[in-house]
Amino acid sequence: MANPNKFSFINPKKSPIFYGYIVAIFGTIGVYLSMPGQTIGVSVFTDPVKDALGLSRNQFSNAYMIGTIMSSLVIGKAGVWFDKYGARYVAFFAALTLAFSLLLCSWSVSMSVFIQEILQIQSWLIPFCLMTLLFFMLRFSGQGVLTMASRNVIMIWFDKNRGKVNAVSSVAISFGFSSSPLWVNYLIESYTWQGAWQILALALVILSVLILQFYKNKPEDHGLLPDGEVITEEKTIKRSAKQYTLEEAKKTRAFWMYGLILAFNSFFITGLTFHIVSIFNSEGFPKEDAIAIFLPASVVAVTVSIVFNFLSDYLRLKLYLYLMILGGIFASVGFLFLSTWFGVPLLILGFGIMSGFYAVLNAIVWPRFYGRTHLGAITGKIMSLLILASALAPSTFSLCFSTFENYRLMGYIGLAFLLFLGIASIKANNPQ
Repeated sequence: MANPNKFSFINPKKSPIFYGYIVAIFGTIGVYLSMPGQTIGVSVFTDPVKDALGLSRNQFSNAYMIGTIMSSLVIGKAGVWFDKYGARYVAFFAALTLAFSLLLCSWSVSMSVFIQEILQIQSWLIPFCLMTLLFFMLRFSGQGVLTMASRNVIMIWFDKNRGKVNAVSSVAISFGFSSSPLWVNYLIESYTWQGAWQILALALVILSVLILQFYKNKPEDHGLLPDGEVITEEKTIKRSAKQYTLEEAKKTRAFWMYGLILAFNSFFITGLTFHIVSIFNSEGFPKEDAIAIFLPASVVAVTVSIVFNFLSDYLRLKLYLYLMILGGIFASVGFLFLSTWFGVPLLILGFGIMSGFYAVLNAIVWPRFYGRTHLGAITGKIMSLLILASALAPSTFSLCFSTFENYRLMGYIGLAFLLFLGIASIKANNPQ
Protein backbone atom coordinates (compact mmCIF):
# COMPACT_ATOMS: atom_id res chain seq x y z
CA MET A 1 0.00 0.00 0.00
CA ALA A 2 1.35 3.46 -0.95
CA ASN A 3 2.21 5.88 1.83
CA PRO A 4 -1.07 7.78 2.51
CA ASN A 5 0.89 10.58 4.21
CA LYS A 6 3.41 11.19 1.40
CA PHE A 7 4.58 14.84 1.09
CA SER A 8 2.90 15.70 4.40
CA PHE A 9 4.36 16.42 7.83
CA ILE A 10 0.97 15.99 9.53
CA ASN A 11 0.22 12.65 11.23
CA PRO A 12 -3.51 12.24 12.01
CA LYS A 13 -2.83 9.66 14.71
CA LYS A 14 -0.87 12.24 16.70
CA SER A 15 -3.60 14.87 16.53
CA PRO A 16 -4.85 15.92 20.00
CA ILE A 17 -8.41 15.95 18.62
CA PHE A 18 -10.10 13.67 16.11
CA TYR A 19 -8.41 14.56 12.82
CA GLY A 20 -11.72 14.58 10.94
CA TYR A 21 -12.40 18.03 12.39
CA ILE A 22 -9.13 19.29 10.87
CA VAL A 23 -10.19 17.79 7.54
CA ALA A 24 -13.57 19.51 7.90
CA ILE A 25 -11.91 22.91 8.40
CA PHE A 26 -9.57 22.66 5.43
CA GLY A 27 -12.20 20.93 3.27
CA THR A 28 -14.53 23.87 3.92
CA ILE A 29 -11.75 26.27 2.94
CA GLY A 30 -11.26 24.20 -0.22
CA VAL A 31 -14.92 24.50 -1.20
CA TYR A 32 -14.86 28.23 -0.42
CA LEU A 33 -11.79 28.88 -2.56
CA SER A 34 -13.50 27.16 -5.49
CA MET A 35 -15.46 30.44 -5.62
CA PRO A 36 -13.54 31.89 -8.63
CA GLY A 37 -14.90 28.97 -10.68
CA GLN A 38 -18.46 29.37 -9.40
CA THR A 39 -21.11 31.59 -11.00
CA ILE A 40 -21.00 33.97 -8.03
CA GLY A 41 -17.27 34.44 -8.53
CA VAL A 42 -17.35 34.84 -12.31
CA SER A 43 -20.32 37.25 -12.34
CA VAL A 44 -18.33 40.08 -10.72
CA PHE A 45 -15.88 40.04 -13.66
CA THR A 46 -18.54 39.96 -16.39
CA ASP A 47 -18.80 43.66 -17.26
CA PRO A 48 -15.11 44.66 -17.22
CA VAL A 49 -13.94 41.50 -19.01
CA LYS A 50 -16.57 41.47 -21.76
CA ASP A 51 -15.92 45.17 -22.47
CA ALA A 52 -12.15 44.63 -22.60
CA LEU A 53 -12.59 41.70 -25.01
CA GLY A 54 -15.16 43.49 -27.16
CA LEU A 55 -17.89 40.91 -26.56
CA SER A 56 -21.58 41.63 -26.09
CA ARG A 57 -23.36 40.40 -22.98
CA ASN A 58 -25.07 37.63 -24.98
CA GLN A 59 -21.77 36.51 -26.53
CA PHE A 60 -20.05 36.46 -23.14
CA SER A 61 -22.99 34.58 -21.56
CA ASN A 62 -23.05 32.02 -24.38
CA ALA A 63 -19.31 31.40 -23.99
CA TYR A 64 -19.95 30.78 -20.30
CA MET A 65 -22.85 28.43 -21.06
CA ILE A 66 -20.91 26.37 -23.63
CA GLY A 67 -17.87 26.14 -21.36
CA THR A 68 -20.08 24.99 -18.50
CA ILE A 69 -21.81 22.34 -20.64
CA MET A 70 -18.41 21.06 -21.78
CA SER A 71 -17.42 20.81 -18.12
CA SER A 72 -20.54 18.80 -17.26
CA LEU A 73 -19.68 16.23 -19.94
CA VAL A 74 -16.28 15.32 -18.45
CA ILE A 75 -16.70 15.93 -14.71
CA GLY A 76 -17.64 12.27 -14.19
CA LYS A 77 -14.05 11.34 -15.05
CA ALA A 78 -12.85 13.40 -12.11
CA GLY A 79 -15.02 11.28 -9.83
CA VAL A 80 -13.20 8.18 -11.04
CA TRP A 81 -9.88 9.92 -10.30
CA PHE A 82 -11.15 10.69 -6.79
CA ASP A 83 -11.84 7.00 -6.11
CA LYS A 84 -8.52 5.90 -7.62
CA TYR A 85 -6.09 8.52 -6.31
CA GLY A 86 -7.93 10.03 -3.32
CA ALA A 87 -8.98 13.53 -2.33
CA ARG A 88 -5.44 14.83 -1.63
CA TYR A 89 -4.01 14.53 -5.12
CA VAL A 90 -7.25 15.30 -6.96
CA ALA A 91 -7.92 18.47 -4.94
CA PHE A 92 -4.23 19.47 -5.14
CA PHE A 93 -4.15 19.36 -8.94
CA ALA A 94 -7.62 20.93 -9.17
CA ALA A 95 -6.45 23.92 -7.11
CA LEU A 96 -3.33 24.33 -9.27
CA THR A 97 -5.39 24.00 -12.47
CA LEU A 98 -7.85 26.62 -11.24
CA ALA A 99 -4.93 28.92 -10.34
CA PHE A 100 -3.43 28.45 -13.83
CA SER A 101 -6.85 29.08 -15.42
CA LEU A 102 -7.20 32.36 -13.51
CA LEU A 103 -3.76 33.47 -14.69
CA LEU A 104 -4.77 32.74 -18.29
CA CYS A 105 -8.03 34.66 -17.75
CA SER A 106 -6.01 37.67 -16.55
CA TRP A 107 -4.04 37.55 -19.82
CA SER A 108 -7.12 36.92 -22.01
CA VAL A 109 -7.05 40.31 -23.79
CA SER A 110 -3.37 39.95 -24.70
CA MET A 111 -3.93 36.37 -25.81
CA SER A 112 -6.91 37.38 -27.95
CA VAL A 113 -4.96 40.19 -29.64
CA PHE A 114 -1.98 37.89 -30.24
CA ILE A 115 -4.14 35.17 -31.84
CA GLN A 116 -5.90 37.70 -34.08
CA GLU A 117 -2.56 39.08 -35.24
CA ILE A 118 -1.18 35.60 -35.96
CA LEU A 119 -4.30 34.55 -37.90
CA GLN A 120 -4.79 38.03 -39.36
CA ILE A 121 -8.47 37.81 -38.44
CA GLN A 122 -10.39 40.58 -36.67
CA SER A 123 -13.49 38.86 -35.36
CA TRP A 124 -15.45 38.46 -32.13
CA LEU A 125 -15.14 34.70 -32.64
CA ILE A 126 -11.51 34.76 -31.41
CA PRO A 127 -12.22 36.15 -27.90
CA PHE A 128 -15.47 34.14 -27.82
CA CYS A 129 -13.70 30.82 -28.45
CA LEU A 130 -10.89 31.78 -26.07
CA MET A 131 -13.30 32.57 -23.22
CA THR A 132 -15.29 29.39 -23.92
CA LEU A 133 -12.11 27.36 -23.37
CA LEU A 134 -11.16 29.36 -20.27
CA PHE A 135 -14.65 29.02 -18.81
CA PHE A 136 -14.45 25.27 -19.38
CA MET A 137 -11.20 25.18 -17.38
CA LEU A 138 -12.64 27.39 -14.62
CA ARG A 139 -15.85 25.44 -14.26
CA PHE A 140 -14.25 22.01 -14.49
CA SER A 141 -11.48 22.68 -11.97
CA GLY A 142 -13.39 25.03 -9.64
CA GLN A 143 -17.11 24.33 -9.55
CA GLY A 144 -16.48 20.70 -10.48
CA VAL A 145 -13.36 18.94 -9.21
CA LEU A 146 -12.19 21.12 -6.31
CA THR A 147 -15.72 21.41 -4.90
CA MET A 148 -16.44 17.68 -5.24
CA ALA A 149 -13.13 16.53 -3.76
CA SER A 150 -13.25 18.97 -0.84
CA ARG A 151 -16.86 18.17 0.07
CA ASN A 152 -16.39 14.42 -0.28
CA VAL A 153 -13.27 14.26 1.87
CA ILE A 154 -15.25 15.78 4.76
CA MET A 155 -18.09 13.28 4.33
CA ILE A 156 -15.65 10.34 4.25
CA TRP A 157 -14.28 11.20 7.69
CA PHE A 158 -17.70 11.17 9.38
CA ASP A 159 -20.66 8.82 9.69
CA LYS A 160 -22.81 9.29 12.80
CA ASN A 161 -21.86 12.98 13.01
CA ARG A 162 -21.92 13.65 9.27
CA GLY A 163 -24.99 15.90 9.44
CA LYS A 164 -23.68 18.00 12.33
CA VAL A 165 -20.35 18.61 10.65
CA ASN A 166 -22.04 19.41 7.34
CA ALA A 167 -24.26 21.93 9.14
CA VAL A 168 -21.27 23.97 10.28
CA SER A 169 -19.44 23.59 6.96
CA SER A 170 -22.51 24.55 4.89
CA VAL A 171 -23.22 27.68 6.91
CA ALA A 172 -19.59 28.82 6.68
CA ILE A 173 -19.59 28.28 2.91
CA SER A 174 -22.97 30.00 2.51
CA PHE A 175 -21.85 33.14 4.32
CA GLY A 176 -18.49 33.03 2.55
CA PHE A 177 -20.02 32.79 -0.91
CA SER A 178 -22.64 35.47 -0.21
CA SER A 179 -19.96 37.96 0.94
CA SER A 180 -17.39 37.14 -1.74
CA PRO A 181 -18.73 39.53 -4.45
CA LEU A 182 -18.05 42.45 -2.10
CA TRP A 183 -14.37 41.76 -1.51
CA VAL A 184 -13.75 40.50 -5.06
CA ASN A 185 -15.24 43.76 -6.36
CA TYR A 186 -12.88 45.60 -3.98
CA LEU A 187 -9.92 43.73 -5.50
CA ILE A 188 -11.10 44.65 -9.01
CA GLU A 189 -11.46 48.34 -8.12
CA SER A 190 -8.13 48.42 -6.30
CA TYR A 191 -5.95 46.25 -8.58
CA THR A 192 -7.94 46.00 -11.89
CA TRP A 193 -9.71 42.83 -12.98
CA GLN A 194 -6.42 41.34 -14.21
CA GLY A 195 -4.78 41.92 -10.85
CA ALA A 196 -7.79 40.53 -8.97
CA TRP A 197 -7.62 37.25 -10.93
CA GLN A 198 -3.87 37.04 -10.29
CA ILE A 199 -4.34 37.55 -6.53
CA LEU A 200 -6.97 34.78 -6.50
CA ALA A 201 -4.56 32.55 -8.42
CA LEU A 202 -1.89 33.11 -5.74
CA ALA A 203 -4.42 32.22 -3.02
CA LEU A 204 -5.13 28.93 -4.81
CA VAL A 205 -1.43 28.08 -5.07
CA ILE A 206 -1.21 28.53 -1.28
CA LEU A 207 -4.33 26.38 -0.92
CA SER A 208 -2.71 23.60 -2.97
CA VAL A 209 0.15 23.44 -0.43
CA LEU A 210 -2.34 23.29 2.46
CA ILE A 211 -4.27 20.53 0.68
CA LEU A 212 -1.17 18.41 0.35
CA GLN A 213 -0.43 18.87 4.04
CA PHE A 214 -3.85 18.62 5.68
CA TYR A 215 -6.18 16.64 3.39
CA LYS A 216 -6.19 12.92 4.25
CA ASN A 217 -8.04 10.51 1.99
CA LYS A 218 -9.79 8.39 4.62
CA PRO A 219 -9.50 7.59 8.33
CA GLU A 220 -8.79 3.88 7.76
CA ASP A 221 -5.44 4.80 6.18
CA HIS A 222 -4.36 6.11 9.57
CA GLY A 223 -5.75 3.46 11.93
CA LEU A 224 -9.03 5.29 12.53
CA LEU A 225 -12.70 5.01 11.66
CA PRO A 226 -15.20 7.77 10.86
CA ASP A 227 -16.13 9.86 13.92
CA GLY A 228 -12.83 9.04 15.61
CA GLU A 229 -13.20 5.41 16.63
CA VAL A 230 -10.09 3.20 16.68
CA ILE A 231 -10.22 0.23 14.30
CA THR A 232 -11.17 -3.06 15.95
CA GLU A 233 -12.57 -6.19 14.33
CA GLU A 234 -15.93 -5.80 16.10
CA LYS A 235 -16.43 -2.19 15.00
CA THR A 236 -15.30 -2.90 11.46
CA ILE A 237 -17.90 -5.65 11.12
CA LYS A 238 -20.57 -3.48 12.70
CA ARG A 239 -19.93 -0.64 10.29
CA SER A 240 -19.77 -2.77 7.15
CA ALA A 241 -22.34 -1.84 4.50
CA LYS A 242 -22.76 -2.48 0.81
CA GLN A 243 -20.41 -0.30 -1.23
CA TYR A 244 -22.30 0.50 -4.44
CA THR A 245 -20.49 1.08 -7.72
CA LEU A 246 -21.80 3.85 -9.97
CA GLU A 247 -23.50 1.33 -12.25
CA GLU A 248 -25.22 -0.31 -9.26
CA ALA A 249 -26.26 3.06 -7.85
CA LYS A 250 -27.77 4.11 -11.20
CA LYS A 251 -30.06 1.07 -11.05
CA THR A 252 -31.72 2.34 -7.85
CA ARG A 253 -34.66 4.74 -7.98
CA ALA A 254 -33.24 6.86 -5.15
CA PHE A 255 -30.19 7.82 -7.23
CA TRP A 256 -32.32 9.43 -9.92
CA MET A 257 -34.99 10.97 -7.70
CA TYR A 258 -32.52 12.70 -5.40
CA GLY A 259 -30.33 13.62 -8.36
CA LEU A 260 -33.28 15.14 -10.25
CA ILE A 261 -34.52 17.27 -7.36
CA LEU A 262 -30.98 18.61 -6.87
CA ALA A 263 -30.74 19.28 -10.62
CA PHE A 264 -34.12 21.06 -10.54
CA ASN A 265 -32.80 23.28 -7.75
CA SER A 266 -29.70 24.12 -9.84
CA PHE A 267 -31.85 24.86 -12.89
CA PHE A 268 -34.54 26.93 -11.20
CA ILE A 269 -32.30 28.92 -8.86
CA THR A 270 -29.72 29.66 -11.57
CA GLY A 271 -32.40 30.80 -14.03
CA LEU A 272 -34.14 32.89 -11.39
CA THR A 273 -30.90 34.49 -10.19
CA PHE A 274 -29.58 35.15 -13.69
CA HIS A 275 -32.77 36.93 -14.84
CA ILE A 276 -34.03 38.20 -11.48
CA VAL A 277 -34.32 41.89 -12.49
CA SER A 278 -36.03 41.08 -15.79
CA ILE A 279 -38.42 38.61 -14.11
CA PHE A 280 -39.55 41.19 -11.56
CA ASN A 281 -39.72 43.97 -14.18
CA SER A 282 -42.04 41.83 -16.29
CA GLU A 283 -44.45 41.74 -13.35
CA GLY A 284 -44.18 45.47 -12.61
CA PHE A 285 -41.55 45.46 -9.83
CA PRO A 286 -38.50 47.77 -9.71
CA LYS A 287 -34.91 46.49 -9.60
CA GLU A 288 -34.63 47.16 -5.86
CA ASP A 289 -37.48 44.75 -5.07
CA ALA A 290 -35.88 42.05 -7.20
CA ILE A 291 -32.51 42.21 -5.48
CA ALA A 292 -34.14 42.44 -2.04
CA ILE A 293 -35.37 38.82 -2.11
CA PHE A 294 -31.89 37.34 -1.67
CA LEU A 295 -31.31 38.35 1.95
CA PRO A 296 -34.52 36.85 3.41
CA ALA A 297 -34.15 33.78 1.18
CA SER A 298 -30.61 33.32 2.53
CA VAL A 299 -31.89 33.55 6.11
CA VAL A 300 -34.45 30.81 5.38
CA ALA A 301 -31.83 28.68 3.61
CA VAL A 302 -29.27 28.92 6.42
CA THR A 303 -31.93 28.17 9.05
CA VAL A 304 -33.17 25.11 7.15
CA SER A 305 -29.61 23.95 6.52
CA ILE A 306 -28.56 24.20 10.18
CA VAL A 307 -31.67 22.56 11.64
CA PHE A 308 -32.05 19.72 9.16
CA ASN A 309 -28.32 18.99 8.87
CA PHE A 310 -28.26 18.34 12.61
CA LEU A 311 -31.45 16.26 12.44
CA SER A 312 -30.23 14.27 9.42
CA ASP A 313 -28.24 12.00 11.74
CA TYR A 314 -31.56 10.83 13.20
CA LEU A 315 -34.23 11.21 10.47
CA ARG A 316 -34.92 9.48 7.16
CA LEU A 317 -33.75 11.46 4.17
CA LYS A 318 -36.91 10.61 2.22
CA LEU A 319 -38.71 13.15 4.42
CA TYR A 320 -36.13 15.71 3.30
CA LEU A 321 -36.74 14.80 -0.34
CA TYR A 322 -40.44 15.57 -0.03
CA LEU A 323 -39.82 18.76 1.95
CA MET A 324 -37.48 19.94 -0.83
CA ILE A 325 -40.13 19.11 -3.43
CA LEU A 326 -42.61 21.11 -1.34
CA GLY A 327 -40.17 24.03 -1.33
CA GLY A 328 -39.98 23.80 -5.11
CA ILE A 329 -43.77 23.89 -5.32
CA PHE A 330 -43.88 27.00 -3.10
CA ALA A 331 -41.25 28.68 -5.32
CA SER A 332 -43.06 27.73 -8.55
CA VAL A 333 -46.46 28.98 -7.30
CA GLY A 334 -44.87 32.19 -6.04
CA PHE A 335 -43.16 32.57 -9.41
CA LEU A 336 -46.49 32.17 -11.22
CA PHE A 337 -48.37 34.63 -8.99
CA LEU A 338 -45.53 37.08 -8.44
CA SER A 339 -47.72 40.16 -8.85
CA THR A 340 -50.16 39.08 -6.10
CA TRP A 341 -49.78 39.83 -2.38
CA PHE A 342 -48.56 36.31 -1.59
CA GLY A 343 -46.33 35.77 -4.65
CA VAL A 344 -43.06 37.29 -3.41
CA PRO A 345 -43.23 35.83 0.14
CA LEU A 346 -44.00 32.37 -1.28
CA LEU A 347 -41.14 32.66 -3.78
CA ILE A 348 -38.73 33.68 -1.01
CA LEU A 349 -39.89 30.83 1.23
CA GLY A 350 -39.60 28.24 -1.54
CA PHE A 351 -36.24 29.60 -2.68
CA GLY A 352 -34.89 29.35 0.86
CA ILE A 353 -36.29 25.87 1.56
CA MET A 354 -34.86 24.43 -1.64
CA SER A 355 -31.45 26.03 -1.10
CA GLY A 356 -31.32 24.82 2.51
CA PHE A 357 -32.19 21.21 1.67
CA TYR A 358 -29.82 21.28 -1.30
CA ALA A 359 -26.94 21.92 1.13
CA VAL A 360 -28.06 18.92 3.19
CA LEU A 361 -28.95 16.33 0.56
CA ASN A 362 -26.11 16.96 -1.87
CA ALA A 363 -23.60 16.08 0.85
CA ILE A 364 -25.40 13.52 3.02
CA VAL A 365 -27.33 11.28 0.61
CA TRP A 366 -24.54 9.69 -1.40
CA PRO A 367 -22.26 8.29 1.35
CA ARG A 368 -25.26 7.17 3.43
CA PHE A 369 -27.06 5.42 0.57
CA TYR A 370 -24.13 4.06 -1.46
CA GLY A 371 -21.10 3.88 0.82
CA ARG A 372 -17.72 5.59 0.58
CA THR A 373 -15.66 3.31 -1.69
CA HIS A 374 -17.03 4.66 -4.99
CA LEU A 375 -18.19 8.04 -3.68
CA GLY A 376 -16.18 9.97 -6.27
CA ALA A 377 -17.71 8.25 -9.30
CA ILE A 378 -21.23 8.58 -7.87
CA THR A 379 -20.96 12.25 -6.89
CA GLY A 380 -19.14 12.98 -10.15
CA LYS A 381 -22.14 11.73 -12.09
CA ILE A 382 -24.50 13.80 -9.95
CA MET A 383 -22.26 16.84 -10.34
CA SER A 384 -22.48 16.49 -14.13
CA LEU A 385 -26.30 16.65 -13.89
CA LEU A 386 -26.17 19.73 -11.67
CA ILE A 387 -23.68 21.58 -13.86
CA LEU A 388 -25.64 20.75 -17.03
CA ALA A 389 -28.89 21.96 -15.42
CA SER A 390 -27.30 25.23 -14.30
CA ALA A 391 -25.77 25.75 -17.76
CA LEU A 392 -29.09 25.36 -19.59
CA ALA A 393 -31.16 27.52 -17.24
CA PRO A 394 -30.28 31.09 -18.35
CA SER A 395 -30.89 30.37 -22.05
CA THR A 396 -34.13 28.45 -21.35
CA PHE A 397 -35.54 31.27 -19.23
CA SER A 398 -34.48 33.80 -21.86
CA LEU A 399 -36.12 31.78 -24.65
CA CYS A 400 -39.34 31.64 -22.63
CA PHE A 401 -39.37 35.42 -22.23
CA SER A 402 -38.53 36.17 -25.87
CA THR A 403 -41.31 33.82 -27.03
CA PHE A 404 -44.12 34.69 -24.60
CA GLU A 405 -42.97 38.10 -23.26
CA ASN A 406 -43.11 36.73 -19.71
CA TYR A 407 -41.56 33.93 -17.67
CA ARG A 408 -44.68 32.20 -16.36
CA LEU A 409 -44.28 29.10 -18.50
CA MET A 410 -41.23 28.20 -16.38
CA GLY A 411 -43.48 28.13 -13.32
CA TYR A 412 -45.90 25.72 -14.98
CA ILE A 413 -43.04 23.51 -16.17
CA GLY A 414 -41.64 23.51 -12.64
CA LEU A 415 -44.96 22.45 -11.10
CA ALA A 416 -45.43 19.66 -13.64
CA PHE A 417 -41.92 18.34 -13.08
CA LEU A 418 -42.28 18.44 -9.28
CA LEU A 419 -45.62 16.62 -9.44
CA PHE A 420 -43.97 13.87 -11.49
CA LEU A 421 -41.05 13.76 -9.06
CA GLY A 422 -43.34 13.54 -6.04
CA ILE A 423 -45.17 10.53 -7.46
CA ALA A 424 -42.04 8.80 -8.77
CA SER A 425 -40.28 9.20 -5.42
CA ILE A 426 -42.77 7.14 -3.43
CA LYS A 427 -40.48 4.12 -3.69
CA ALA A 428 -37.19 6.08 -3.63
CA ASN A 429 -35.98 4.38 -0.44
CA ASN A 430 -32.47 4.08 0.99
CA PRO A 431 -30.99 1.07 -0.87
CA GLN A 432 -29.04 0.09 2.26
